[in-house]
Amino acid sequence: MAQHHHQPKHEHRIDTESVALLENEEDEHVHYSQRSPWLRAFVLGALDGLVSVASIMVGVGGGNQDLSAMRLAGCAGWIAGSLSMAVGEYISVASQKDSEEADIEKEREEQRKGPESQQRELEELAQIYVNRGLTKELARQVAEQMSAIDVIKAHARDELGIDIDELSNPTQAALVSCFAFTLGALFPLLAGSFLDDYQSRIICVIVVSLIGMVLFGLISSALGGARVMRGAMRVLVGGVLAMSLTYGVGYAFGAAGI
Repeated sequence: MAQHHHQPKHEHRIDTESVALLENEEDEHVHYSQRSPWLRAFVLGALDGLVSVASIMVGVGGGNQDLSAMRLAGCAGWIAGSLSMAVGEYISVASQKDSEEADIEKEREEQRKGPESQQRELEELAQIYVNRGLTKELARQVAEQMSAIDVIKAHARDELGIDIDELSNPTQAALVSCFAFTLGALFPLLAGSFLDDYQSRIICVIVVSLIGMVLFGLISSALGGARVMRGAMRVLVGGVLAMSLTYGVGYAFGAAGI
């Protein structure tokens, strides 16, 4: 009989710990894929601006040695690229947010339908916890306690994978993308917009751009938990290819007098 009375207390302790684990599982540790995702996106946006504008300026320089032509091409590439990034990011994130809000509203509608629908939703939530490894009894208790705290938030997080407290912000995403692209574009723009000598200008744009690529590659790899030198070399090789190809195209057009 002593064992019979001790067992429910043990089960209750496990139940409490399981609920706490499900609520705070992200507090244990943060993986590289979850660490500062906005910062990694910012670095990649800056790298995009750097490679794009550097390639445009080098490409134009391959066919036209005029300083004003290279500077105008760089500025045009910067403005067009940053605005394109901002608009594209806004549309993408706004669409994502609309979908998230629509899914959350469906969960609210289910809860408003009455006890039958609420019971069905509770069983659905419990089954999610069963699929994660809990017993049916324990999953039911966890689902009930989660629902008692905030039923919509529980379904949004565990059924839909949506954090209601951190919904996407399209305006913020657009501004960050625009600023990131601009930051990267400044490397070749500042390097090549004020040098009259053609050879010095081309060399300066290429060298400064390569330094920027290595820098952004190192930062991106460090944030992602990858080997920093491998990441930097990958970016460097890609950047060299982009500038080489655009320079070749520009040179061919210039030589043909087009």
